[in-house]
This record gives sequence, structure tokens and C-alpha cells, in this order.
Amino acid sequence: MDIVALVLVGLVAALHAYFLVLEMFLWTAPRTRAAFGTTAEFAEASKALAANQGLYNGFLVAGLVYGMFAGDPVGFTMRVFFLVCVIVAGVYGAATASRRILLVQALPGALALAAVVIAH
Repeated sequence: MDIVALVLVGLVAALHAYFLVLEMFLWTAPRTRAAFGTTAEFAEASKALAANQGLYNGFLVAGLVYGMFAGDPVGFTMRVFFLVCVIVAGVYGAATASRRILLVQALPGALALAAVVIAH
């Protein structure tokens, strides 16, 4: 795989690992609440939902990392599938929660997907 594609996929995986930590372990912390624009009360009430969402981000990380190291054609298929999942989740999040998600999640996924396809 092209080094640019590998780096971009790794960055998307790292970004989602960061989301996992925020949502599963730091959801009620003041800095996390500020980043997501939530109150202490909302963060406490939605802690289980955020942890569930964080777990799904972990699955994205696992798939992307596996795709980075698996041989082709399986590795290519895994990279494409999980990057498409990242993009779809980002578009849905932008439509339902915050347009900022389009830039933070969908755009990096789309750039990585383009690099993966071009490198293949």
C-alpha cells in the first residue's frame, strides 16, 4: 500500500481511538463536555449512550488497523469497507447532530479512502 494511504488510514484510526477514549472514559470530564457542548447533567445522564458510541468507534479502529496490516485483497477490502463506514457515520452525524462532524470525521475518511483507492 502507498505510504500516503497508509498514513491517512492510520490517522483516521487514531482519530477514532481518540473518540473512543472521549466517549467511553472521559465523557463527563469538563474538557470533553466543552468539546461536545454538553452540560454536566446531560453528560451524566447520557454516559451509557456515549460509552456505547465509543465502543462502535473502537470497532472502526479495529477494522482499519486490521486492514492496514492484512494482505491484499482482504486488507484492501477491509480498508475500503471501514472507511466507507466512517464516512457514512460522519455524514449522518453532520445531518443529525452537528455539521462540524462532516469536517472532523467524514472528510478525513474520504481523503483516506481516495488515497487507498488511488494506491490500489
